[in-house]
Amino acid sequence: MPVNALYRDDFYLSTCEAVVTAVHEDGGIELDQTCFYATSGGQPGDSGELERADGTKIVLGQTKHGPSKDIVIHVPLENEPRPLVGETLVLHVDWQRRYRLMRMHTACHLLSVVCSYPITGAAVGEEESRVDFDMVETIDKDEVTAKLMELVGENHPVYLQWITDEDLAANPDIVKSKNVRPPIGLGRVSLVCIGENSSIDSQPCGGTHVSETQEVGQIHIAKIEKKGKENRRFRIRFGTPGDEA
Repeated sequence: MPVNALYRDDFYLSTCEAVVTAVHEDGGIELDQTCFYATSGGQPGDSGELERADGTKIVLGQTKHGPSKDIVIHVPLENEPRPLVGETLVLHVDWQRRYRLMRMHTACHLLSVVCSYPITGAAVGEEESRVDFDMVETIDKDEVTAKLMELVGENHPVYLQWITDEDLAANPDIVKSKNVRPPIGLGRVSLVCIGENSSIDSQPCGGTHVSETQEVGQIHIAKIEKKGKENRRFRIRFGTPGDEA
C-alpha cells in the first residue's frame, strides 16, 4: 500500500513510529510511514533498525522501492525476526551513514554548478561519489576543488520547492541529467534549491540533502577519468587530497 514517506519533507528525521502493513515472503517489510530513504537516483537506501515493543531489534540491510515509487520495502538482514502485520515499531535510521550520504549528494549538486555540462550518470557513496558529464574539455581537478570549496564556504541555504508533474513536463530544460529520470509519478516533484531564491542552482531531485552548503565539509576531486570520447567521470571524496576523511 502507499507509504507516507516522511523523509521527503524532513531530511533530518532519523526516527519515527510506524505500523507494519505487510510482510513479504522474502522478509521485506512495508510500513504505513517511514523515515528510511529508499534507493533511488543514484543514492543508496538507508540501513538501520526497527525496534519492537519488547526492545528487540530487526536490523535492516537496505531500503528499496517496490513496483512503484509510493511503495517502500524495508529489507532485514538474513535470519532477522519477522514482525507481525499491525505491529507498531520504532524506526531508527543509521544516522551517521545517512548524514554522510546527504553531504555527498549535496556535493554532487555543487559539482554540477561548477561543471555546467549535461550529466550522463551519477552514484552517491559514503566515501566516494561520482558524476559523469557529457564533455570533451580538459579541466584541472584542483581548480574544480577550489570552486567547490568556495561554494561550501559561502554557506548557501539548501532547501526544497515543490512543483507539479505538469510543471516539470512543461519545463524539461531544468533537468540536467540526460539519463536519470526525475522523481515524477507522485503528483509533485521536489526541486533541490541552493542559494537565496535558487540563485546558485535548482534541480529536480528526490534525494536527501543537508540544509546549508557548509555542512558538506571538506571535499575534493580525487580523479577525473576519460570514459569515452565525450564523457568525463569526476570522483568526489571527503577530506583534502591525500587525507580522505
